[in-house]
Amino acid sequence: MLKEKKTHNKYSVRFKQPKHTLIYGQFGIKSISFGRLTENQLINLKWIILKKLKFLVGNKKNFQFWVPLFLNSTLTKFNLESRMGKGKGSIYTRFIYIRPGMILFEFSNISEQHIRNLFHYISKRISLKIILTRQF
Repeated sequence: MLKEKKTHNKYSVRFKQPKHTLIYGQFGIKSISFGRLTENQLINLKWIILKKLKFLVGNKKNFQFWVPLFLNSTLTKFNLESRMGKGKGSIYTRFIYIRPGMILFEFSNISEQHIRNLFHYISKRISLKIILTRQF
C-alpha cells in the first residue's frame, strides 16, 4: 500500500505547458543557471521591471508584460529557541526552483533597444544568470 508524502504544498509541481519557450510575448528573459526565487524577490522584480518600463517607454501603457512563473513550493521555519521534534514548523514564504532554460519574464510591444536597456538593468538586480531571448 502506497502512502502519499505529507507536504504543505497545495499546487501541482508539473505543468503541461513547456517552460522553455516563449508563449505570450515577442521577447523573453531566460535563466541559464540554477537558483531559487522567493515570493518577495519575485514581487520586487515585478515592481522594478514595471517601474523601469514606464520610464523607458515614457509612461505609456502600450507594452505588455507577463510572468509565467508559478510559486509551487513552500518554506517552513521554527523558532530558534524551539526544541527538537514537534513537527515541521509554520510556512513563512513560497518559492520556485529555477532551472536553466526557464523563461522568467515575457514582453511584447516594446522596441529592441528598450528591451536591451531593461535586460542590462535587470541583470544587475537578479541573483541568477540570465539571457535575452526572442521569438522568431
